[in-house]
Amino acid sequence: MAELQSPAFWHGLFLIIWVNIILSGDNAVVIALAARSLPPEQQKKAVMWGAGAAVVMRIFLTIVAVKLLTLPYLKIIGGVLLFWIAIGLLVPEDGGEDVDSSDNLFQAIKTILIADLVMSLDNVIAVAGVAKGSMLLLILGLAISIPLVIFGATMLMKLMERFPIIITAGAGILGWVAGEMLVTDPSLVDWIKENMAWMHLHTPMGEISWAQILGVVIVIVVGKWLAGRKEHAVETTEVTPGH
Repeated sequence: MAELQSPAFWHGLFLIIWVNIILSGDNAVVIALAARSLPPEQQKKAVMWGAGAAVVMRIFLTIVAVKLLTLPYLKIIGGVLLFWIAIGLLVPEDGGEDVDSSDNLFQAIKTILIADLVMSLDNVIAVAGVAKGSMLLLILGLAISIPLVIFGATMLMKLMERFPIIITAGAGILGWVAGEMLVTDPSLVDWIKENMAWMHLHTPMGEISWAQILGVVIVIVVGKWLAGRKEHAVETTEVTPGH
């Protein structure tokens, strides 16, 4: 298949796997939390059935998103949302996930599905943006990355805590995808080609855009700045005497 011989295909596959792993850490934790009160023999069933159903649901949602992104202006909206998601990755959270544990197998699976649906919107937008309409790239990327997340959740979370640069790199990749989505929206493509041809650079890996590079810079600079402000505000609150 010609698509498999393209460097751009393998680059896209790497991006989908990386993005999904970075954005799915919390989803994996939710799966573990939802099943934690089940008997040991049912925990595996809950994780397998819940995660399996979540995979099917996420692939369906992402295919829908890929189709929708061919409509004018939706890539612009998706790009802006992706910038917000990427910057949010670099800002410390206030608290953990509030997920109820269940001692009923069906209830645990339902909890996993609902939580994954709510928390997977960022994944869907990001992966749809990277896939660029390729169903093979989309399904292959999700098929590889989702099992990695589900079965390697603990290791992934420890790695991210030990090496924060992994999160920063993931946020930068999302900024890259967001920048690309903004300048490839059907409503802007022709205008950019006519008036801003200098924006595109030709490389051995294919054509890239200054918008992608700028997207990485914006995400990391703004994200780190907001994270610093939040940490400073927390420190100030802690040292200020209560009233």
